[in-house]
Amino acid sequence: MIIRDRELPVLELLRRQIAGVATEDELSRFRYPTAISRTLGIRLVAVELGSATVEIDTDPAIHGNQQGTVHGGLLTELADAAIGTAHSTVVGPGESFTSIDLRAVFLRPVWEDTLRATARPVHAGRTITHYSCEVVRGDGKAVAVVTSVVTTLSAARSHGR
Repeated sequence: MIIRDRELPVLELLRRQIAGVATEDELSRFRYPTAISRTLGIRLVAVELGSATVEIDTDPAIHGNQQGTVHGGLLTELADAAIGTAHSTVVGPGESFTSIDLRAVFLRPVWEDTLRATARPVHAGRTITHYSCEVVRGDGKAVAVVTSVVTTLSAARSHGR
């Protein structure tokens, strides 16, 4: 973890980014948007303490599997981005986090569409938090439900993360 002079709390920076008022010199202790989100085109659209919503525009020509539908790995990554963003808003100074379990249930196929993933905690303990994330199509129908267990790392366990 690198400490910077103009470091903002994660939640404040993310809210400023969504509002379109964040400047390039405004940073937080975590990198946002993440490299994988930039690469895939995942956008943060809403954030609150412990919850986050992200979107992506899908195209089977780019995100497709052998059947011509959007690959399940992309749906899982979208949910993981929402879950990680949600958890980053609740970790304290000197803490970091990592997923220790991630499970996806796929409900229906997706082709070209805008997908939205919303992550919320189901149970938050001192170090372990359980999340549920629903991924929906533009018509509001669920395409996947992803659950995750995230552990908060403190002190030496968080070093370098």
